[in-house]
Formats: sequence, structure tokens, C-alpha cells
Amino acid sequence: MSTAIPQTWYMTQRQLMVFLRQPAYLLITLIQPVVWLFLFGNLFKKVVELGGFGTTTYLDYLIPGVVVMSALSSNMWAGMATLDEIQRGTLNRFLTAPVSRGALMNGNVVSNGLVTALQSVVIVLLGLLGGAELPGGAGGVLILVVAAVLLGTVFGALSNALGMLVRERESIIGINTFLLLPLTFLSSAFMAPSQMPSWMRHMADFNPLNWAMVAGRSAMSDHPDWSDVLTRGGALLVLAVAAVWVSTRTFRSYQRSV
Repeated sequence: MSTAIPQTWYMTQRQLMVFLRQPAYLLITLIQPVVWLFLFGNLFKKVVELGGFGTTTYLDYLIPGVVVMSALSSNMWAGMATLDEIQRGTLNRFLTAPVSRGALMNGNVVSNGLVTALQSVVIVLLGLLGGAELPGGAGGVLILVVAAVLLGTVFGALSNALGMLVRERESIIGINTFLLLPLTFLSSAFMAPSQMPSWMRHMADFNPLNWAMVAGRSAMSDHPDWSDVLTRGGALLVLAVAAVWVSTRTFRSYQRSV
């Protein structure tokens, strides 16, 4: 453990350098959620009149949804970076080094988590500039960001495992494209649960995306339901640990195959 942590941080820095050397990608990563925020915020702003949203404006309700959806969509592609490392032969060269296998797999998960945190803060700040009100204050925003990072860790680690298993870009693209919209719309990202069909509400109860949304949205409300925050946040933490373990085990299987 004493060596795994600094090694993971080294691999994280390596991934962040790659990210920072692509300013166009950095810009798109930060701007795309903003487009979603104000596009959906203006398109559906009258939907709060239906009731059940717990806010007076749709923008207030939408901010946690866009934060969590952005965390999901950006971290689902972590496996593409792993696949690039495999195809360039970089990963195989690292296998000869005395480095933690967990560090090799989780460097891009940690770097994506840092980017997710930055992205989440930018979305919240722009929402405030757009007139949103966040009664939960800085503490509520912090819980929302942590929930988004945990969700990103879950899907980033699983994406790494997927990259190890399929080793084809087309398969990763197809699986991610298939999962993104169902996971998003089977949650309370855009619509209050009371306005959703009952079968969708029940499915949302088992959707990790919705867990992050419920935890963040509750923490940012006037009267947070801390039982919701703790149960959903705890479930995300357990799932994140399990996903990282699966990712590391998958890497060890890959190591034995080369």
C-alpha cells in the first residue's frame, strides 16, 4: 500500500498530462455539459408546473442531473485509453516494471475523477450565474461532486475491465452507446419521479446514476434527507470499490495472457 499510492499518483499525472496536451478535448469536455444545462434548461423550463420537482425553477432541478450525467458519459470511455495503451504496446512494457498492477489500471480512473470534479464545479458555478438557487450551500455542492466522482469511478473502472476483455474499439463504442441513454432516462435526471411511469420509478431505484442524483439533489435541498444521502452514497462507495476490484482482477487475467 505504501508504494501503490504514489505509483497510482504517478500514473494519474501521466494521464493528466495527456489530457492537458489536448486543449480542444479539454474545452469540449467542459463546454458540452454547459450546452446540455442551458439547452435542456430552456427547452423544459415549464415542466416544473406539473409539480413534484421540489424547486421553483427547472434549472435548480436540472443542475444535479447534468452533473451526474456528465460524470457518467465522460468516465464510460476510460476503457478507450486502456485499449490505446494495449494497442501501442505501452501497457506491456509497463508489465516489466516493478509497479503496482492496481496503479496501472486505476491511474486513468483517478485522473478522470479529478476531471469530473472540475467539470462538476464548473457546471454548478455556471448554473448559479444562470440564476439557479442552491439552498444546500457549499456542503450540498461538495456531496454532489463526491457522488459524481464515485459514479465516475464505478463506470471508469468497469470500462477499463471492458477494454481488457473485448480489446476492440467498436465493441466499447457499441456498449457505451447502448447504455448511456437508458441509464440516463431511467433516472430522475430530467423528470421528477412523481411524473414518471411506475415501472420507470422502480427501475430507477436500481440505477446507480439515480443513486448519485438522489444523494446530490437531496443534499442541495432546503431540508436534506440525510438517510437518502447516506444510503445512496454508501451504495455508490461499495459499488466503486467492487468495480475497482473487478478492474484489477481483469488486468491480472490480461497479464497472464501476454
